[in-house]
Amino acid sequence: MSGDQLVKDWMTADPITIPWSASIIEAHQLMLKNEIRRLPVMDEEQLVGIVTLGDVRVADPSEFGGPDLAMISSVYSKLAVDRVMSRPVITVEPDTSVREVARLMLENKIAGLPVIEEGRLVGIFSESDMFRMVLETAADALGEMNS
Repeated sequence: MSGDQLVKDWMTADPITIPWSASIIEAHQLMLKNEIRRLPVMDEEQLVGIVTLGDVRVADPSEFGGPDLAMISSVYSKLAVDRVMSRPVITVEPDTSVREVARLMLENKIAGLPVIEEGRLVGIFSESDMFRMVLETAADALGEMNS
């Protein structure tokens, strides 16, 4: 790999988000429907937190079953994601190097970071984006070696 790769070249642009007032159940359904593991939590245009599939799974009443499931579902459908989201959120900018993001993710034991530009959420960079970068750059390097 020549030079540092940049977040803007590998991030997922315009990530799916959820409002802070949405319920934990809504967050879980949104993640399952879109096959994603984290949602930036927004208050209007402002990033206020991040909620992961692990956060909502812990709080998902459908995991419990039993005779009180209706009551538990009712309670959890009213419980907003701001109760389980992580904050403050560690963020990066589009011109941050992937090497720096990897360091932040390792140090903080997290698997994804929102990408902020001029105070606005423009993307998310996750371990999946990093794996995609590694695979594509390795394939490119092998292609050059075989040429």
